[in-house]
Amino acid sequence: MGISNFPLAIQGAIQDNFLEKALKECLRSNIAFRSIADREKFSVGIGETITKTRAGLLVPVTTPLDPSTNVALDNGLTPQSWTIEQYTLTIYAYGATMDLNMETSRVGIAELFDENNTKLVIQAKQSLDRLARNALYATYLGANSFVTTTLGAPAASVHVDSVVGFETVLANGAMVSVSSSNPMTVTVGADVYTLVGTARDATNTSTLAAFGGASGTLTLSAPVSVADGTAGNAVVSSVAPAILRPNNRASTQQLVAGDLLNIQLVLSTVAQLRDNNVPDIDGSYNCYLDNATMLELFNDQDFKMLYRGAYNSDEYKKGQVVELLGVRFVPTNEAPQQTLAVTGKRIRRAIICGKGALIEGDYDGLGYSDLDTDKGQSVQRMSEEICLVIRQPLDRFQEIISQSWKWRGGFCVPTDVTANPLVIPTATNSYWKRAVVIECL
Repeated sequence: MGISNFPLAIQGAIQDNFLEKALKECLRSNIAFRSIADREKFSVGIGETITKTRAGLLVPVTTPLDPSTNVALDNGLTPQSWTIEQYTLTIYAYGATMDLNMETSRVGIAELFDENNTKLVIQAKQSLDRLARNALYATYLGANSFVTTTLGAPAASVHVDSVVGFETVLANGAMVSVSSSNPMTVTVGADVYTLVGTARDATNTSTLAAFGGASGTLTLSAPVSVADGTAGNAVVSSVAPAILRPNNRASTQQLVAGDLLNIQLVLSTVAQLRDNNVPDIDGSYNCYLDNATMLELFNDQDFKMLYRGAYNSDEYKKGQVVELLGVRFVPTNEAPQQTLAVTGKRIRRAIICGKGALIEGDYDGLGYSDLDTDKGQSVQRMSEEICLVIRQPLDRFQEIISQSWKWRGGFCVPTDVTANPLVIPTATNSYWKRAVVIECL
């Protein structure tokens, strides 16, 4: 009832436009990516970076020994050794804070102290989930790009959308910069070239900048033909992670309307993960994707055939697929979205992960203090390796407290170079094998 419906004489006694004494909950992201990470403690007293070493296997022996060489002390045998690979984990500091005046906050419409804590915790969890997402996508979209500027004449350099993944190559178990002495084999357009150098642009114009991409120039040992160096042509390293696209599109730029997620792409991804002997997660691989991409499965003819006559199934009643074809579908609002500036195409990317695809390093000394927190000097509480800190008032009136969160750690994506076709015949040459990105439109 409007205040104008009351008698004029009493309208002045009625408060108008009062606030409800509560704060309504806002929408939030459905976070998921951090759950894939294997957590490791980053010990104190070892600096900011730690290098992990993974031991490879020996190549199987299928050739019989030659009896004529069975002499001397070594019986004709040549000593061998297994290979190693190393990956580096670096910790960084993250955090945020809010101030609260305890006296003036009492005139507010709700308990702001609890509300601030809730918002800080949500921010912290979403921040770490986005760091995990960016680490995954930056690696598994790396070494797989496209030419952005058409060559006017054959040249030894081409400009690409992202040089990430092309900058380092494995040498003696460690990742080193690409150079003439440590080259990388790449395919530009339809031909194979030798990459000997990379350079990032001063101004990043990559379409993948939000996910760790960096535009730049690739330098090859021989001139690239104009046909290969045409804008839109794929540039792929011989050790690039797998990226699957509908209808075998060679690059992101070549996706067209109708290139949607389908069951065959999911089956191809599962087959590749199993060929690399990537362990699953409690019986299935995890697929992180947005809801619109997941519902593209319902338009797929193979999916319709699979569920024909099953309209009372949960899949059709709820419009949701949870586990199918050895894959656990995990819908999340944090799945990366990208609109290409030139064409206006909206690119969606699902990623299917196996166990060990991501490693989270948590600093073991987080929350340590020489102060006696039990005597009210400060309050620190740990939750999921995140430290929530409430500092006592330090102003002259002792009114303003600080509420903060902090986390020290990092995410890295380990390589599996030693699991090569010589050791596992069905394995790929990719450095990174434990996840596959599916791009669709």
